[in-house]
Amino acid sequence: MTDARQVIDNEVKSNDVVLFMKGTPQFPMCGFSGQVVQILNYLGVPYKGINVLEDEGIRQGIKDYSNWPTIPQLYVKGEFIGGCDITREMFQAGELQQLFADKGIPVQQSA
Repeated sequence: MTDARQVIDNEVKSNDVVLFMKGTPQFPMCGFSGQVVQILNYLGVPYKGINVLEDEGIRQGIKDYSNWPTIPQLYVKGEFIGGCDITREMFQAGELQQLFADKGIPVQQSA
């Protein structure tokens, strides 16, 4: 059995944008995950969604990994950005779009 922390670390480091969420980008299983998916889709940012409901080790492991108690969790270029509230506030302030631009991740939506 692989260590959940290793799996998480690998996903975070090998994908530019990763969303640990409940459900999938196509079928979010909670409103908070759904909101972050909507923001990322609106911005047209390519990302990988990881369904924590499929693996209890990942579900608990991501909370330990980030030292953040809730899901969803958004990572950009290996850096933990935050959960739903932080992501939404950054998006509304234009900071999320700037962060993607600074990290060299193309955003299709012009602010």
